[in-house]
Amino acid sequence: MNENPSITISSLDADRLETLIDSLPDGAFPGRDALEAELARAEIVDPKDVPPTVVTMNSTVHFEVESSSESFCLTLVYPKDVDDSGKTISILAPVGSALLGLSQGDSIAWPKPGSGELRVRIKEVTYQPERAGEYHR
Repeated sequence: MNENPSITISSLDADRLETLIDSLPDGAFPGRDALEAELARAEIVDPKDVPPTVVTMNSTVHFEVESSSESFCLTLVYPKDVDDSGKTISILAPVGSALLGLSQGDSIAWPKPGSGELRVRIKEVTYQPERAGEYHR
């Protein structure tokens, strides 16, 4: 696996994600270790200091799964906010965890449940709460 790009996460997202992870029963989330490793290596910044092209929680992201060249535009959300619209992706989904903290143009290889990996590339952050001045969404 190639070296992963640096990631930036807001302190608000980091706190909420740590609380979420701690609330899950053991074994309930197969990607737990990978998400915890991402949080541990992230640069944690004040929400007002998040660069405008970084994927944060509740950001809408246009991204591509490189192995299939499929392109998606989804909003990264907490599990409780996933809806039936097909326009949201949970942070607990493998692709959701992979998106967090990346910037436009970045790509990352991420483990798939079972075996193998997928590689996602950020094409554009079309909406970011912090860029819109929504710091406590």
